[in-house]
Amino acid sequence: MYVFISILILIAALLLVGIVLVQNSKGGGLASGFSSSNQIMGVRKTTDFLEKATWGLAIFILVCCIIMPAFLPTKQNVNQSDITEQVNNAVTIDPNAAGQDFGTALPTEPADSVK
Repeated sequence: MYVFISILILIAALLLVGIVLVQNSKGGGLASGFSSSNQIMGVRKTTDFLEKATWGLAIFILVCCIIMPAFLPTKQNVNQSDITEQVNNAVTIDPNAAGQDFGTALPTEPADSVK
């Protein structure tokens, strides 16, 4: 669900960018191409549609961003007693118990010299 909402936000953001680029800050933009007011979607209706679409997409993105944390994937909860049990059962390495002395790394007998 998290990935689905992320994809919806991405698509809505791309649509929002496209709609904002079509608009003109002075009221022109896509609507300035229509010179006749007799058309079905005249100048005023085009700017109304673009403005409503901009607000609608912005609100949609906001709502999706607010509900998205509810669908975040969570890690499996680990019980504290399980961790304590693992620590108590952990194997400790005692260097003296293995019969090795890590302090004597050099051989005690001199090596034969090659003549």
